[in-house]
Amino acid sequence: MGKSLTHKIIEKHLVSGDIKPGSEIGIRIDHVLVQDITGTQVVLHFEAIGLERIGAKVAVCYADHNVLQIKPENMEDHLYLQSAAKKFGVWFSKPANGIGHQIHQEHFAIPGDTAVGADSHTPHCGGLGMLAIGAGGLDVAVAMGGGEYNFVMPKIVNVHLMGELQPWSTAKDVILEMLKRVSVRGGFGKIFEYTGPGVKSLNVQQRVTITNMGTEMGATTSIFPSDEITKSYFDITGRPDDWREVLPDKDAEYDERIELSLSEIEPLVALPSLPDKVVPVRDVAGTEIEQVMVGSCTNGAYADLKAVVNIMKGKHVHPNVNFFIHASSRMALEKLAEEGYVTDLIKAGVNVAEPTCGACIGSGHVPAPGSKSVRAINRNFRGRSGYKGDEVYLVSPETAAATAIKGVLTDPRTLDMEAPPSELPTNIRQDNPNLIAPVSVAEAKTLEIRRGDNIVPADPKDILSDTVAGEVLIKVEDDISTDHIMPASAEILAYRSNIPKISEYVYHRLDPTFSTRTREKGGGFIVGGENYGQGSSREHAALAPMYLGIKGVIAKSFARIHQANLVNFGLLPMIFKNKADYDRIDQGDELIIENCLELVDRASFTVQNKTKSFSFETEANLTARQKELLKLGGLLTYTRQRGTARK
Repeated sequence: MGKSLTHKIIEKHLVSGDIKPGSEIGIRIDHVLVQDITGTQVVLHFEAIGLERIGAKVAVCYADHNVLQIKPENMEDHLYLQSAAKKFGVWFSKPANGIGHQIHQEHFAIPGDTAVGADSHTPHCGGLGMLAIGAGGLDVAVAMGGGEYNFVMPKIVNVHLMGELQPWSTAKDVILEMLKRVSVRGGFGKIFEYTGPGVKSLNVQQRVTITNMGTEMGATTSIFPSDEITKSYFDITGRPDDWREVLPDKDAEYDERIELSLSEIEPLVALPSLPDKVVPVRDVAGTEIEQVMVGSCTNGAYADLKAVVNIMKGKHVHPNVNFFIHASSRMALEKLAEEGYVTDLIKAGVNVAEPTCGACIGSGHVPAPGSKSVRAINRNFRGRSGYKGDEVYLVSPETAAATAIKGVLTDPRTLDMEAPPSELPTNIRQDNPNLIAPVSVAEAKTLEIRRGDNIVPADPKDILSDTVAGEVLIKVEDDISTDHIMPASAEILAYRSNIPKISEYVYHRLDPTFSTRTREKGGGFIVGGENYGQGSSREHAALAPMYLGIKGVIAKSFARIHQANLVNFGLLPMIFKNKADYDRIDQGDELIIENCLELVDRASFTVQNKTKSFSFETEANLTARQKELLKLGGLLTYTRQRGTARK
């Protein structure tokens, strides 16, 4: 049998391990992406390892989350990142240049290359035939230094596309349909590779919409082939020499297969408050809406905004609706302005905001209590918008625009007009004044890094003790996201580079006393349900609890990136062998694990509940490398002991 595209790319970049599901592998990384709220820790880790220059082919730092700089600490972070980037050989994308995934697509992406990014939506560039994976900041720092990126080889799922999208059905509806079928948990340990005759009907921007939101299924990544459609996109960017054809073999073998007819897709909506609560828009049409947003890395590209323009031109936003857009790149706004379409949006009553992650992460445009928000973005976890009781619906840009006109959730097929096509810009210029190149090695030696008072790293965790004990400090439900653990709203984002300060906000929305209690108790344990730590890659959801003294997390199951982050910072990620034991444990129970060093080797832990006088069994999905990491207190110490991140 032939090989999948995923297998081919991994094989070309393989450094260690065997390419078989369940086996840990290490691959060489070509591209590294960091952003401002996770990038400060990436750079601090990079410095702590003792590296002076990147080892990856290209690395770019994108200032895309903290664009508003609402506090001086925000700009402090940007100055630190820009000066460090210049010194270490990293490109720097200035605030409001756009969202990293889209900018990387436009300027740096190369089919067949590998990428890791300190953002869970790094798989965006899979739409161009890259193997692009989201990871925690410490893993990214190691890869940036030239070290291998380690992960457990996933199963490869073939999503066989047939037919073509019907009018008013979009790529966003395709990925919502996938979420409906697979769920937010069903992609764990899987890579989704899209093939079939339907692939030819999707342009690059439609493809990246699908791979971007594959993250919401819990997938390691998603990927499309690089074909003549991809080639036409590289011609538009003025980078024809960067295009490569990368395809699976015609008789490629896959672990699983999903058949999906594009012709049967209709406008869909994810109801509050999970991306997989998907129903047809027609089923909930008429729901009154007060706020509409189009934007983010998923739906803020030129093609998305042009569709909105075509719908809004000559019409007006409903009096009861506040409609705003966040473009995903400055290029998109530039082209729309050149063509006169920004004026059309403004005349229609649309608030045209700066290119940034912005409201998608709860930084601005926070919904009011009791209001409903329709958003063409990627996730709607409870509280992510900045208000813990929010009601956020996920839709396509077309559905969002129709809703903004009518004032109620609207199936766009009911509009009295033809459906707008998915249009790419005629060109994407490469002379971007907001992309700052690094300096030479010789000049870098003369540069100083700007460090404000807010740049405060955390020391590595101590080596693992043979006896680990503590109180259950919080017990949480299924599908707890990293937004719940480490909120991302504007007032908290300012402290992403200051671990002592940001640790005060761990679980702040669910339990404002958590951080204080944890410090007073000298640390302890967290107990969680299924899919603990889903969503954003932010390692702060592990790093800040480690700083507070958390010893480990016991859950029914873990999301991929968060489990890796827990291990990287020396926290035990334990899974209930009998899920019924979750119900027997309460906040305040005293737990103890003896002979912990021996149990790490077995990846199986007996936990004693001293309060209720019973024991229960847990296990950990650990590779041999991760067992050594845990004993040493985490990846930073492990990497230091090896001397360097470079292989």
